[in-house]
Amino acid sequence: MRKSSKLSEVAKIAGVSPITASRAIRGVGYVSESARARIMEAAAQLNYTPDMLARRMRGDKSNLIGVFVNNYGSLVLHEITREISAEARARGYDILLFNAESFDSPARAGTVDMLSKLCDGLLLVMPSGADGYLDVLAQHRMPCVLVNYDARPVDLPIVALDNRNAARMAVEHLLGLGHRRIAFLAGTTATGQSAEREKGYKDALRTAGIRVDPALVVGGAFNQAAGNAAAQQLLALKRPPTAIFAANDEMAYGAIDAIHSRGLKVPADISVIGFDDIPLSSHVFPPLTTMRQPLKELAARAVGDVVTLAQGGTVPPAKVAFAMELVIRQSTGPVAGK
Repeated sequence: MRKSSKLSEVAKIAGVSPITASRAIRGVGYVSESARARIMEAAAQLNYTPDMLARRMRGDKSNLIGVFVNNYGSLVLHEITREISAEARARGYDILLFNAESFDSPARAGTVDMLSKLCDGLLLVMPSGADGYLDVLAQHRMPCVLVNYDARPVDLPIVALDNRNAARMAVEHLLGLGHRRIAFLAGTTATGQSAEREKGYKDALRTAGIRVDPALVVGGAFNQAAGNAAAQQLLALKRPPTAIFAANDEMAYGAIDAIHSRGLKVPADISVIGFDDIPLSSHVFPPLTTMRQPLKELAARAVGDVVTLAQGGTVPPAKVAFAMELVIRQSTGPVAGK
């Protein structure tokens, strides 16, 4: 049955004109509260769903924010999207979550284009700097905001973390405990965040007059298995580190597992510090010292900016970087013997 005829049915049951029914369902124009209640009850009774894409083509708002993520698997992505969803809902918007390995994939091009047209605005969470689609969005001035992105420059608003200074703070915590042989577990290069955290790691060591040892910088993949493998590599060195700084909490969990597997203790033998402070970090053994992302504030800014753009306002194509908080738990302690 066509949408138009179903809308007519809704109007008939509610005892109003089709135009009034349309106004109530679209949320535009004046409709009395009693009429609106009858219309919404009739719509629910008929299981009526408006054609949102057709509405968008007419220039109406969909009250949808598209949230695009690359590989929805990491625990921090779950936390970020949860906060974005809560903030969007508080502003009267719903989110449409789209997960893909690459926005540039030929198989995804049509889907991405359709979702871009369907949604009032887009949030790209931790996108890859290799995605040419970022340039397309910037060129067409789409209402779009990037979240947690530190890769190549893009002419779009960016809401991110002050990764470099936060990493420096993490390493300074270890230095303050007497550690001098500190390793860094790097993540993937896609978003540029790991590179910024590595810069902060090196900044702290150089300021302390410590030479950066390339053997203590090991690449990972932002997951627990990669953290375990990288830590095993470090523990096999003739002079293993006394502390490990992981570029995210999940790799820190893997490092702790690797240390325990060799009969060593955290932090008595080796200290471990992570990055993100996802909920699990306070429940692992030992509870993880880490850098906490201000997720609520970050989500509020990102959603606020994309809503402003969707409503015709302006947001500068610049980066807003949020400071992070050091959360000290039981996975870090003085260097052994001191």
